[in-house]
Amino acid sequence: MTAIAVTIAGSDSSGGAGIQADLKTFAALGVYGASVITALTAQNTQGVGGIHDVPADFIRAQIDAVFSDLDVAAVKIGMLSQVATIEAVAQGLAAHRAKNIVLDPVMVATSGDRLLVPEAVEALRKELVARALVVTPNLLEAAALAGASVARNKQEMEVQARELLAQGARNVLIKGGHGAGDESVDLLIGQGEVVRLSAKRIATKNLHGTGCTLSSAIAAGLAKGLDLNSAAQQAKAYVTAAIAAAQELHVGHGHGPLHHFHAIWRES
Repeated sequence: MTAIAVTIAGSDSSGGAGIQADLKTFAALGVYGASVITALTAQNTQGVGGIHDVPADFIRAQIDAVFSDLDVAAVKIGMLSQVATIEAVAQGLAAHRAKNIVLDPVMVATSGDRLLVPEAVEALRKELVARALVVTPNLLEAAALAGASVARNKQEMEVQARELLAQGARNVLIKGGHGAGDESVDLLIGQGEVVRLSAKRIATKNLHGTGCTLSSAIAAGLAKGLDLNSAAQQAKAYVTAAIAAAQELHVGHGHGPLHHFHAIWRES
C-alpha cells in the first residue's frame, strides 16, 4: 500500500518553504505527496514580496478532489492567511473525516514577513487546533496562540504548550529553534510525559522552510504508520541532517533552504 500524505499550505515561489518544501520532504521520506494550495506567494530567500490568496471555494474544491480519490493517511496544514481559508479547510477536513492532522500554525516567514492576518489567529484556535493530532508552533507562534510573551526557557515553553492543550489541542510540539543555547530543544507534550527532542544547534543562516519541513516530516511518519512519538523523533533527525547539509546548496542571497535530498544526492 502506498503511503499518501497531503499538504494544505501556501506556495513558495523560491521552492524552499511551503508546498514545495512539504512535497520534497514527503518524497525524501518515501511518501507520495498531494497538495492543496491556499495561497501563492511572490517569495525568495530574502523575503515575501506579495501574497495572493486562493478563493475559499476553490480551496474546498481541491480538498474534495484529493480526498475523494486518494487514500490520504496524514495531513499537514501550513499557511492559512485568512479566516475564510481556515473555515474552508476545517469544513473540508470534517467532511472527509481526515485523520493524522499535523497543524503548523504558520504566522511569520523566516525573513520576518507576516503570513497570517491578526484576526485569523482566533479562527485558527477555534476551527483547527482541536481537530489536529498535533500542533507544532515555534516560540513566537506558541506565544501568540497562548496570549503570552515569548517563552524564555523550557519551563515557560511547557506552560504555553499546556495552555494550548487547555484550548483543545490533543498534542503540542513546541519548537525551540528560535531560542538560545548550544542545543535546539523541542518539547512534545500530550496527556502523558513530556518528550524532549534535542539536537546540537547548527550555526547557519540557511533555515528557510525549517518549520514546514519538520511538520511535513511528522506527517510523513504518521502516513507510514508510525506513532506520534516515533514520527516526531524521525522528523527531528531528518530536519537536523537537512540543516547540517544546507551549506552544500548555493541558493539565493538570503536565508537559504534546507537540503531536503541530502541523503539521495550524496548517493548519486
